[in-house]
Amino acid sequence: MLFDDTYKTIAGPSEGVFRDRGSKFIGYAYPILSEEEVKAILLKLRSEHAKARHFCWALRLSPDRGVFRIQDDGEPSGTAGRPILNTMLSADVTNILIVVVRYFGGTLLGVPGLINAYKTAAVEALQAAEIIEKTVNDIYELQFDYLVMNDVMRLIKEEKLNVLSQDFDNACSIKIEIRKASLNSILGKIEKVDGLKAKYLFTA
Repeated sequence: MLFDDTYKTIAGPSEGVFRDRGSKFIGYAYPILSEEEVKAILLKLRSEHAKARHFCWALRLSPDRGVFRIQDDGEPSGTAGRPILNTMLSADVTNILIVVVRYFGGTLLGVPGLINAYKTAAVEALQAAEIIEKTVNDIYELQFDYLVMNDVMRLIKEEKLNVLSQDFDNACSIKIEIRKASLNSILGKIEKVDGLKAKYLFTA
């Protein structure tokens, strides 16, 4: 299979609401890059919605869309996390977390009702989001001596590499993104610069 070096995600957080028989379902979509981010988002939502009954969510991560988690948070198994995840699969988005906060309205919705409510709230949140296409990039740290700074900067400029962070002390380091499709040619050019080392960090 040819590696596709683009993927779809959302530009920023968004929300949508669905109501059914007194219950209110608020869908929140967030762009994320790691599972570690989930905890802080859930804590924030729990403090903002202290009276809500359930905080169900699903996430999908990695450019190959291979990582996912679902959480029903006390709802019957398969009625919340899975329908939320399915909306991401249909929209073909990744690096995203969708949390649906439920305020219980007193009337039980039954399994089909719950599946529909969680799915619809997630769809509403996604429809409110700006969906963008990103390239799959490998994040590298370039380590080099101050003396070759000009060569390194020239290479970054010529290849239009995106610099994420830089630290210019005695030993210099710059974190850059390299698009997967042009990885080999750029690493080849990096190798040609004396005293420049490239360390692979992760893929985003």
